[in-house]
Amino acid sequence: MNKPELIIFDCDGVLVDSEIIFNQVLVEYLGERGFKVNLKESMGLFVGGSMESVQSTVEARGIDLPEAWVADVYARVLARLEQGVDPVKGIPELIERLIDLDVPYCVASNGPIHKMELTLGKTGLLKNFENRMFSAYEVNIWKPEPGLFLHAANQFSTRAENCVVIEDSGTGTLAAKNAKMPCLGFAPEGPDKRLEENGAICFSSMNDVVQLLRLDE
Repeated sequence: MNKPELIIFDCDGVLVDSEIIFNQVLVEYLGERGFKVNLKESMGLFVGGSMESVQSTVEARGIDLPEAWVADVYARVLARLEQGVDPVKGIPELIERLIDLDVPYCVASNGPIHKMELTLGKTGLLKNFENRMFSAYEVNIWKPEPGLFLHAANQFSTRAENCVVIEDSGTGTLAAKNAKMPCLGFAPEGPDKRLEENGAICFSSMNDVVQLLRLDE
């Protein structure tokens, strides 16, 4: 993989360890309405997806959600995140290394800006992402469509093939594939077929990114 002109990070599960918190809330909320899944099943179904895809899955089983369900879930999630969330191991050091090496980077998430501001703020990373945050809610395009990643690249005047995306979900890696962007798939438990099927190169530690991308050459 060639040295990139721009690194595009996903947020939840890549920069901040918030996927479990989000899915715990989702399991509780959906369970109250008759959609019974455990945490592992929820992670498998919904990590990296949009709230619209969650609704489609739930309604396909004959369960109607209230009109304000997305706002209700996010309110619960934000309240839970206010109690604290950790950065993904190795991310603070990686971001500092990118700054030292003058490698451009940003974050592009299916989640709203205010959620990124909260989680990045709680982990001490927000100061490093000012004017570097892009949300699907801003452009009205959600992964796995390529538009969010292409929008981020355009803000840095960078061609798609000169970017590298770092993702942890099938939805995110498919978005990178659709954008024709090289992709690293963060798989801390070992290689993940869902990520590899979309052309991502799996890695298990953020400590490996600099070497994988040949950033210090």
